[in-house]
Amino acid sequence: MTDPNAASRRPVQAVVLAGGQGSRLRPYTDDRPKPMVEIPGTGTPIIGHQLAWLAEEGVTDVVVSCGHLAEVLQKWLETADLPLSVTTVVETEPLGRGGGLKYAAAHLPHPDRAWYATNGDIWTRFSLRDMADFHTERDAVATLALARPRLPWGAVQTDGFGHITDFIEAPPSTFEINAGVYVFSPGFAAMLPERGDHERTTFPRLARERRLAGFPIPQGSYWRAIDTAKDLTEAARELAAQGR
Repeated sequence: MTDPNAASRRPVQAVVLAGGQGSRLRPYTDDRPKPMVEIPGTGTPIIGHQLAWLAEEGVTDVVVSCGHLAEVLQKWLETADLPLSVTTVVETEPLGRGGGLKYAAAHLPHPDRAWYATNGDIWTRFSLRDMADFHTERDAVATLALARPRLPWGAVQTDGFGHITDFIEAPPSTFEINAGVYVFSPGFAAMLPERGDHERTTFPRLARERRLAGFPIPQGSYWRAIDTAKDLTEAARELAAQGR
């Protein structure tokens, strides 16, 4: 049965982590932060796509955590026609991923409500509303979107006698990975470290307590992390093939 109160519990606020150096994306990141890089053919930087997606999913307020070349991103956000309200914060000293997330979360407009978060280098489309409902149904403190990326290498299939039976180019991984998109309950921010990496502290503790959930991105939904120039090329080809 559909929960009639589910919509009222879905997040309307989000944090976008956009402070990374993007060193593996050089020279694209020599004059702009990683989320400002544009996948060829899309007509918008990665963060522009993310903000449009968040707005479509019911988000009204976003806090963007800036770092590398923060002024470039801030200028774009100030001049772009955005579908939601955006606030930027800049770390005055390196806080680590967990500390940076905690610092940004402190600027969310509704501290008593759940929130989304996403890494600033992710290009994806799936239902955040479904993910939020999944999070609520499992009474989780934190929920991670899970992706099954394609391996960058070819693979072989063999039979029981060791004969190769097939070659598979870039097969999907047999493992799911953290896709860099999250739903967090209101109390999660207090569990984050002031400095350091929450994926080595907060997440493992919540997993031991069975309060960390994993939401598989639906089959057929697009997901890619943009880490290298090769990722840009492949994302452009994949999105063009999908007519996006």
